[in-house]
Formats: sequence, structure tokens, C-alpha cells
Amino acid sequence: MKPKLRQISPVLIELFWDEKPNDILLNHLLSWENAIFSQFGSEVIEVRKGFQTLSCVLKNDLKQSNLKAWQCFVETSIDLSPLPTKLWEIPVCYDPELGKDLISLSKSLSLDIQKLITLHTEQTYRIHFFGFLPGFMYLNGLDPALHFPRKSIPDRKIEPGSVAIGGSQTGIYPTESPGGWHVIGKTPITLFDQNLNPPVFAKPGEQIRFIPISREEFEQLSTDPKPIKSHD
Repeated sequence: MKPKLRQISPVLIELFWDEKPNDILLNHLLSWENAIFSQFGSEVIEVRKGFQTLSCVLKNDLKQSNLKAWQCFVETSIDLSPLPTKLWEIPVCYDPELGKDLISLSKSLSLDIQKLITLHTEQTYRIHFFGFLPGFMYLNGLDPALHFPRKSIPDRKIEPGSVAIGGSQTGIYPTESPGGWHVIGKTPITLFDQNLNPPVFAKPGEQIRFIPISREEFEQLSTDPKPIKSHD
């Protein structure tokens, strides 16, 4: 599963795959990212991950000789590192007062609320990358029965910790933001803390599972947060 190469601008070159996002493709993305830094570390400022892309921001304009080096690079074989086994448990309260779109989404999907919650919590999700907002996890693994288009008119304000569904994805808003996803619950944990290093507790390749909690547990964790649970 070798990538293709395209130059976007004089200082931006991209590796991309014509594959559907899954664990196998993610394994290749993370392994090729490591190979890029090993081979071109002195030339690359950063690598931005997408579901099917690695966009490399370069320090200087790409010359023809360097482009040939990149072309040879993508034709090589690299060693694949196994995906991380760490699994994070995210407590979520699926209360209509916290998940303002829970009732309307359940009606649109023709699912009762408990069935929607069950489908959302029985899946294990893989973190592919962070984007949109600092600490916003792009997750893969949402049950197809919960796929639903994003809102045509986004909300002006979504609260931090809001768990939402948009299209074929689910995610958590780490900070207050406008957004067009359907909010179905809320977590009391902090997803992004700029005072910590790193500011996000999880990494791409690791997994997420949503654990349903009561409103009472949510209020308790909001005032007395416990360390987030994880398993290897």
C-alpha cells in the first residue's frame, strides 16, 4: 500500500492514498510519518495528518533535485510499526439537557434514545488525527446506523465537552466553538489543556470508548474530576 505523491505548493508536498480510512491505512500513515522525519527531518517543519493524507510543510522551496528524492522515497518499502493498544474510556452523560440534539436526532434516525446511546457506546473508535480545533479528535468507527448529515445551519455556540455526530463521524468539542454536528451528550473531562505538555492526553492511533454515566455522576466529575481511565 504505497502512497502517491503530489506537490501542492513550493513548500507543501503531500503523500496520499486512494483507500478508505481504516486501521490498516492508519498504520501506514503513522509509519510513513515516522519515515518522513527519518529521511527528511532537516527539511520538514511539520507533517499534517488527514484520513488519507500526510501533508509535509517544508522549510524551503522544493527544488527539482529534492522532488526526485521524494519520488524515490515513496517507491521504497518501509517498516510498519504496530498501532498503539491503549484504550481511553471517556465518560459521557447522554441527558437531553446536555445533549440538545439527542431527541431530534433519534427521531430523524428512527431510533429510540436508548438504542441510539447503545449504538454509540458499544463501538470502539480509533483516533486518526487532530484538527479543526486544538484537541479535536477525528475518530473512525461510528456505526452506519448513526450516520446523519451535518446541520445545514451550524450552531453559533457548542459547549466544551459536547459529544456529537456529523456525517459518518462522531467527536468531542474540546473548547467552545461554532459547529454543525448534532450534540447527543457531554463529557465532564478536559480534552485540551494548554498548560500541559502535551496538551492532549491521547495520541493518533490510540482508541476511544464512550462510557455512559448518570447526570449525578456527571455533576460529581465536573466538580471533582478523576484521572481519565485507560487500558493497554
